[in-house]
Amino acid sequence: MAQLTEPPVRVVLVDDDALVITGLRMLLAGDPRIAVVAELSDGDQVPAAVLDHRPDVVLMDIRMPGVDGIEAVRRLGEQADPPPVIMLTTFDADQTVLAAIRAGAAGYLVKDAPPEQIVAAIHAAAAGDPVFSPTVVRTLVRHTREEPRPAEPVLPTGLQSAFDALSERERAIARAVAAGRSNAEIAAELYLSAGTVKADISTMLGKLGVDNRIQLAILSYRLDAAPPNLA
Repeated sequence: MAQLTEPPVRVVLVDDDALVITGLRMLLAGDPRIAVVAELSDGDQVPAAVLDHRPDVVLMDIRMPGVDGIEAVRRLGEQADPPPVIMLTTFDADQTVLAAIRAGAAGYLVKDAPPEQIVAAIHAAAAGDPVFSPTVVRTLVRHTREEPRPAEPVLPTGLQSAFDALSERERAIARAVAAGRSNAEIAAELYLSAGTVKADISTMLGKLGVDNRIQLAILSYRLDAAPPNLA
């Protein structure tokens, strides 16, 4: 009997630079579990292409001369059950990162990320996991640290108690996430398996009512008595 295999992850590439598109296509062609189903040069083309090709993941640049990536993510969010979008860009400035996440991006990678990280990010996003470069996590947490504190707390009532109820190991993992560590780095630091770290993060997201590790990182910085080491 022939062995059943999972269908490849269907990806739409969006970038106005033809050389970048070519490079990404060649990179992803090395993984038989990924299939590029469309290549676009403007964010305005994204909603229609998603309806036509039904991709599992959209890998998109932010800065484009027509409709930029952030506006394209917003428009895509108006569709029913849109695919996750990974922003792949040379820009990791605070406001650009924040705008992408607020628009609904499921991941944010800089273009100098190692090829294997880009491939892994696509598979993670297709599986429903948000993906952010460690440098992006650090950018967001630093932004939270440096922004003026509001006169009144804006966090939901009871969130501090929920955070305090986390186990010592969970708080240590949350602290490491806030410092921009990857799951593998956290596992090595805390002498855990990567699977345990991933499971603990998923559990904490549920306990705290947040959607992704970026929100977990920000909450850890705001609520933890021992803030992360961002050096």
